[in-house]
Amino acid sequence: MILKPSEAYSRRKFLGIAGAAAGMMVLASSCDKDDDPMPGGGVDLGSGDIGILNYAYALEQLEAAFYTKVAESPFSGITATETALLTDIRDHEIAHREFFKTALGNAAISNLEFNFSGIDFGSRTSVLSTAKAFEDLGVSAYNGAGKLITTPAYLTLAGKIVSVEARHAAYIRDLISNGSFADSTVVDMNGLDKSRMPAEVLTIASAFLKTKINAANLPS
Repeated sequence: MILKPSEAYSRRKFLGIAGAAAGMMVLASSCDKDDDPMPGGGVDLGSGDIGILNYAYALEQLEAAFYTKVAESPFSGITATETALLTDIRDHEIAHREFFKTALGNAAISNLEFNFSGIDFGSRTSVLSTAKAFEDLGVSAYNGAGKLITTPAYLTLAGKIVSVEARHAAYIRDLISNGSFADSTVVDMNGLDKSRMPAEVLTIASAFLKTKINAANLPS
């Protein structure tokens, strides 16, 4: 049986992390922002650490929306194990999304709209290849954004989340091709994972976004 997001989310008590988010709201509250679209520029993520948190929040919204669709419309031939683990990934992404929403408070951007028209949710190949792309992109995004964060508490949070995203990426990769969880396409000869800066990440993610995002004010 596939759990509804609200049921699984409650059962696993992911909202327990809201206590930590409450502490972060104290920092975010002094940086409230207007998330109305800028003329011709899309939804402004903001600047400084708040901008980076909104950047992460946008990516977590994308992943949560994708895995929710996967759970709602399981691909043909999905196994019980795949159902259980993909449902767990969905719940993790929902937890991450809600964490950022709570932590940012009034500084959070609005809910984004997505374009999944190019994904065949009935096809295992289409779903898993998209999941792989999203997970690899998410890991590289957190890796790239780490050096842009100035608040230690935010950096600690990013480190905890990127490690979970890397676990997701490894699982999805091995579903596609056993043993590919850390191949040379993501881990270099020095044993370091790939990193991408926000501009590159958002360019890649834009194929799945109806909402235009303005990252011009992010630190670099």
